Amino acid sequence: MALVAGAAIAGTSVAAAYLDAKFHIKKDAKTLWNLYSAERHWKKASRENRESLWYEFENQVYRLPATEQCIWSRDGTYTWLETHAQCCRYAQFFLSHNVQPGELVAFYLQNSAEFMFAMLGSWAIGCAPAMINYNLGGDGLVHCLKLSGSKIILVDEESECRARIEAVRDRIEGDLGMKIVVLDHALKAEINASEPKRPEEKYRQNVTGEFPIGTTGHPKGCPFQIQRAFALGGPRIRSCDLNPGPNGDRWYDCMPMYHGTGCTVAVTCMISGLTLCAGKKFSTTRFWDDIRAADATAFVDNKVKVMFGNGLRPDVWVKFRERFGIECVSEFFNSTEGVFGLLNVCRGDYLATAVGHHGLILRLMLRNTYVPVEIDHETGDIHRDPSTGFARRKPYDEGGEIIVAVPNEQVFSGYWNAPEATSKKFVRGVFKEMDLWYRTGDALRRTKDGRWFFMDRLGDTFRWKSENVSTAEVAEALGHFPHVVEANVYGVEVPAHDGRAGCAAIFIPPAERATFDYAGLLGYARQRLPRYAVPVFLRVVADMAPMHNNKQNKVPLRREGVDLAKLAAGVAGPLDELYWAPPKGDAYVPFGQKEWDALVAGTAKL
Repeated sequence: MALVAGAAIAGTSVAAAYLDAKFHIKKDAKTLWNLYSAERHWKKASRENRESLWYEFENQVYRLPATEQCIWSRDGTYTWLETHAQCCRYAQFFLSHNVQPGELVAFYLQNSAEFMFAMLGSWAIGCAPAMINYNLGGDGLVHCLKLSGSKIILVDEESECRARIEAVRDRIEGDLGMKIVVLDHALKAEINASEPKRPEEKYRQNVTGEFPIGTTGHPKGCPFQIQRAFALGGPRIRSCDLNPGPNGDRWYDCMPMYHGTGCTVAVTCMISGLTLCAGKKFSTTRFWDDIRAADATAFVDNKVKVMFGNGLRPDVWVKFRERFGIECVSEFFNSTEGVFGLLNVCRGDYLATAVGHHGLILRLMLRNTYVPVEIDHETGDIHRDPSTGFARRKPYDEGGEIIVAVPNEQVFSGYWNAPEATSKKFVRGVFKEMDLWYRTGDALRRTKDGRWFFMDRLGDTFRWKSENVSTAEVAEALGHFPHVVEANVYGVEVPAHDGRAGCAAIFIPPAERATFDYAGLLGYARQRLPRYAVPVFLRVVADMAPMHNNKQNKVPLRREGVDLAKLAAGVAGPLDELYWAPPKGDAYVPFGQKEWDALVAGTAKL
């Protein structure tokens, strides 16, 4: 009898193991438990009126040994106690500049320990940073500063940052009434010598719950809700098996902290007890030197066990993992808006190249929440059935633009001071009258076993050099150059390169083409746009007709890209001419088969 019972138990265990391997039950259960725990933590903080992330940071300060390292940087290291004191000093500095609770302080700063002191210091007085992309200049910079409504802007002491600010100083101080404060060596010394007095509780009452993160310049900045920090912090470190606290893990962060990824990594460290290793910026020549110097375990002669980020190209995923001996690649798919998010914690080949994974439980729960729909390939809008007016749902394994079912528009707090841009993210009457959906602008597919794969980015931005490029901002800048009648900007795929390179389809009057100043246009663009936003390619269109259907049509242009074979066979304009800005070039020059072959062969790097 005992043998029969034992055999039954063994058989049940084998069956359970098989079902879990097939449907990933335990993995989904862990994900749901992590999210439930984070929400419970948030609700407790809300009930106690301790929603400010300052309290989450202080919890770690009081919990961890005084000598435990909190922040590492090339310019210095700080324990949790020292970091707390520095944050209090920066808080008092803001108060001395009459910054009031509920206001924003504009940050035009590169990654540093001081960035974190200033961020946490602003939270200590019930304020928040307005993260401005420090590559922005000119109109794009002024636009973002105007949206922030800040009284002061903290400026990095790096010479190029200061030069971009100086170029528009009159507009910042005169038109916006904003005080420019350069965080140079003298000011740092002054702040460091001040008393580290902890701000009173009154400053942190009634926190607003969000702050803007800068991304593309025109047309929008995006609020980051504090509740999301709770949802990201604990679940993120548990999913990656990271260990906070004494002798715990150290997270190297070289993504710009003004950006959602770099910022949320830094915040996660501060509120969970992980040591933050702050790299100034990514450098191919100094990256591993920084990793070793920082003794980092998260991001072979290093201790790295986890690499975390997004956009790891499928064709290099396995090569990268094997070359550097990385045990775990944690790939996420999300946006600062935060309505749609995926996570893939990959420890083998099964999930390699995926951007997320859902087991059976999550697939059933989210079947009518995350839905792929067909896109009109001519307009880029959601395709509507002519007879019903409703959208066509696509099979998950074919994929399409992912739209998210939402109960109301309040689930997305909107772009900062940009209601028109916010409204474009929602669409009604998709599958039935007056239903409400959020458009992600991204096309993905999901396999039958739950693996999500990225297909394409749609809409008015594209990704290049790990930055979001606003097509509207680039088009506006180019449109002011003499004889550029109209510019239509989009991203194109380039062999052996991540993301999409910028391409501008421009119309030049026929009488001006022979003498058009292509060197002048490139120089003009470099003066007015961040380096990553300057178009790599130009498509000089022979006829304006393809660009005039009441709005610019990027879809056929983006589909043809700069592949000459597709261009010749395409319908968008086979007589158009292509130009490019070659590496280290100072003018746009003709782009032909030889140049395309160099890109395909990998001998030309953009």
